[in-house]
Amino acid sequence: MSFELRGRARRLGDDINTDYIIASTRKRDTLDTAVLQRYLLETVDPAFATSVRAGDIIVAGRNFGCGSAMEIAATVILAAGINVVVAQSFARTFYRNAINNGLIPVVCDTGAIKEGDAIAVRLIGGASNVHVEALELTFVGAPLPAIMLEILNAGGLAPYMRANAGFLDSVSGPP
Repeated sequence: MSFELRGRARRLGDDINTDYIIASTRKRDTLDTAVLQRYLLETVDPAFATSVRAGDIIVAGRNFGCGSAMEIAATVILAAGINVVVAQSFARTFYRNAINNGLIPVVCDTGAIKEGDAIAVRLIGGASNVHVEALELTFVGAPLPAIMLEILNAGGLAPYMRANAGFLDSVSGPP
């Protein structure tokens, strides 16, 4: 898998939990991501969802996606047109939910990236980097394992499993 996504950095801080991404009160009414995207990160910034443009890239500090294991937090980000989240670290469950739903998580130093910076996220093989155009700086990201790249390339875990129907037969061993 090799790609480059360019976009505007949407800067967030540390410990952005899944209830900040999409509030529990909103999920009581619907789980439709087309509706819920209107409320993306409203507890952090009430104007965030209305200011998002397709192709924006979330840039956060440590522990992005902490809290509950709601998969909908990742899918609402995708529904808003955001395909990549760059953070210093991710909560483990959110990281896996992101991969499983086709949202690309990149772990790297984000300290120098500011709100609105033009950035390019590159993934070549398992290697990743984030280039901040105005600063002419490139940050090396943590590598992604081959299986995660395959899942992302397929568009998420469900499409991956459909495309690789015999996958489980080859790893499960004898009955």
